Amino acid sequence: MRYSKRIFIGSSLLLFLIFVALYGHFFSPYTYDETHLSEKNMAPTWDHIMGTDDVGRDVFTRVCVGLSLSLSIGLLAAVLDVIIGVTWGAISGYFGGKVDRIMMQTADIIYSLPYLLFVILIAALNGPGITSILAAMVLIGWIQMARLTRAQVLAAKELEYVAAARALGLHPRTIVWRHIMPNISGPLLAMMMLTIPHAIFAEAFLSFLGIGIQPPLASLGSMISDSLAAMRYYPWRLFFPAGTITLVILSCNLISEGLRD
Repeated sequence: MRYSKRIFIGSSLLLFLIFVALYGHFFSPYTYDETHLSEKNMAPTWDHIMGTDDVGRDVFTRVCVGLSLSLSIGLLAAVLDVIIGVTWGAISGYFGGKVDRIMMQTADIIYSLPYLLFVILIAALNGPGITSILAAMVLIGWIQMARLTRAQVLAAKELEYVAAARALGLHPRTIVWRHIMPNISGPLLAMMMLTIPHAIFAEAFLSFLGIGIQPPLASLGSMISDSLAAMRYYPWRLFFPAGTITLVILSCNLISEGLRD
């Protein structure tokens, strides 16, 4: 029951955040890039329930748009990590031997690349933005998923039901995807739920450094970056986007812990 409660609370919170990301801006009469210099740095009021920023943009609308963007990046990065990592790890773990050694050594070489330097290089070649962020995340982020999948497949392929499937002459692809994968999906789903907040935090960090989402497009990371200089005088500009990221990470962690346990 304790584990189900964690999943229920985490799922409910995540669904609420997704609802806010998709429909929250409809409850605001402002757009994310609409400026009103006469209303800049306003504290929360009934007209601007989360206040305004340094050029008079509505913080609530920008939080909704930033949350939508951050969740999209997190979910897309997690799905791509699962597709690449699970496929790589399943092949490596099932066939073993030389195939396993070559594939995992290749993964180790990729993982040894300095992540931040890699992102800066991609941003320099492709320009800062969503494409550069996703490219950097996906090219390195799938390694942990591949390692977990390989470990699970190595353990599962020695069990009796896999031996029975081999004895029946089933193709290795059928054995892996129809018999092994359903039985190791729990840890993989838990890892996927942890990948989402990691990707969101990475986007926030890159936007904070100025090589992520570019203005006037809003992201939670860029909003935090813009508000730091004025944190002492206008704390609501930092509190709301930072609090939103915290809620996303909390919801994903609760779901992951429930699935893992």
